[in-house]
Amino acid sequence: MTEWSESQLKEWALKGTAERKFFYFYTPLCGTCKMTERMLQVILALDPQLPIVKCNINFCPQISREWQIESVPCIAGMGEDGIIRKRYRMQAVDDLHRWFQEFA
Repeated sequence: MTEWSESQLKEWALKGTAERKFFYFYTPLCGTCKMTERMLQVILALDPQLPIVKCNINFCPQISREWQIESVPCIAGMGEDGIIRKRYRMQAVDDLHRWFQEFA
């Protein structure tokens, strides 16, 4: 999973691309975030073409305000119309994988 900076996030969002993408917001000291990242690694092993990038919320203050990221971990799904859905509760790998599939 590639890590993006706030400037990379803004650049992608300004392109107005129709490409869907998922952004995983985390903090390095969050235990739940580490567990979520392991779950995402399993999901990426099942579906390597899934467009997920990660962002340390500590280095994305403007985006977190604009996108109204309420807590971490957070996975934001985006399409051509902006943020389409956000997820804060990561229950299980199969549940999270199903959430990604529903988005497609």
